[in-house]
Amino acid sequence: MKVIAINGSPRPDGNTAIALGAMAEILKQEGIETELVQVGGQLIHDCIGCGYCKSSERNLCVFKGDLVEETSLKMREADGIILGAPTYYAGVPGDMKAFLDRVFFSNMRYFKYKVGTVVAAVRRGGGVDVVHQLMNYFSLSETITPPSQYWTIVYGLAKGEALRDIEGMQTVRKNARAMAWLLKVVDASKGKVPLPPEEDHEFMHFIR
Repeated sequence: MKVIAINGSPRPDGNTAIALGAMAEILKQEGIETELVQVGGQLIHDCIGCGYCKSSERNLCVFKGDLVEETSLKMREADGIILGAPTYYAGVPGDMKAFLDRVFFSNMRYFKYKVGTVVAAVRRGGGVDVVHQLMNYFSLSETITPPSQYWTIVYGLAKGEALRDIEGMQTVRKNARAMAWLLKVVDASKGKVPLPPEEDHEFMHFIR
């Protein structure tokens, strides 16, 4: 099994990367491979809601030349996804937001019943908002999320300070163990437990 971990921090070796690395180590111990993709600090065009991806071959985005298409295809093939980001004004950085909007708008159908989780790095406040913002992508994609003992947030400003947050690091390790367990449960159920029956999505616009 394989997990794709997305680092939305412009610092590839900062506290977000430390948290993702700790989770990847737990997954490795459970026999699960993790590939880290560095998104933070990249030039990424934002989604313009044009709808091209809904009818294009393989549902790929109209914009080319950045890492969205390549990473989208990796995420489709993966068994699990981890989204990690630092906290910018109680939200994710702009390049990470642009990446996620394009990836999930064009790929959410492929992430249904995969396993996904998130982690945020923060100096002091706003980290819960980042966790919720990242989780929204999984909620709308009908992705299965594993639990932990607390919000998956690590605290620290300077590089490496997250390691001193013993509760935060424990929380993300426990989340990674739960993710590994859930990945194995999902894998073991394939061909044995049918997925829930589908209904066509009924859209309602409140101004009509």
